[in-house]
Amino acid sequence: MIQNIEKKIKLSLAISVGSFITSIILAAMALVFAYSLVNEQRKNIYVLDHNVPVLVRQTDHGTNREVEYESHVNMFHLLFFTLPPDDAYIKNNLNKAMYLVDDTGLAQYNNLKEKGYYNSILASSALLTIQTDSITVDGNRHFTYYARQRIERPTSIATRALITEGDLQDVPRTENNPHGLIIKNWKTVLNKDLEYVEKKNF
Repeated sequence: MIQNIEKKIKLSLAISVGSFITSIILAAMALVFAYSLVNEQRKNIYVLDHNVPVLVRQTDHGTNREVEYESHVNMFHLLFFTLPPDDAYIKNNLNKAMYLVDDTGLAQYNNLKEKGYYNSILASSALLTIQTDSITVDGNRHFTYYARQRIERPTSIATRALITEGDLQDVPRTENNPHGLIIKNWKTVLNKDLEYVEKKNF
């Protein structure tokens, strides 16, 4: 009888210890699952679009970096080379562009300004637009930008080939620089006429 009691006590003890260890393991697994679930939910962000919540997902800083490189380069060139015959619009675009480039961009802007480039646009009522052909960025974050510039005047339309290059450097993201990049050592490699067409006057 005593031996049976001792066996039952040992069995009860083993069952109790086993149950305790199992409950700890299950609780730990539940905590890990809950933690991972909360982290996943934190990556979901809702953005209001005309009072309609739209689900977007937060990603790591480097996930779409290559896309941001091209977008930054494209944005700068669109701002710098889209020039209607409107002085306030030109100044606004160029001010935005200067946040995306270092002093090499400012030097080119000042050079064009001293030569009367922007005044000639206003005087001739010219409309300058740019169409991006392609952007290449290598492993060292050196980019080459290929585009066509269209210069429309009251009497003619000219098309020019434009190629520029430079380097990209990380900087803190700001409202004026959403990609957190700055263009360095920017220069124009090619800027030549492709086509010139005179408008017909009726």
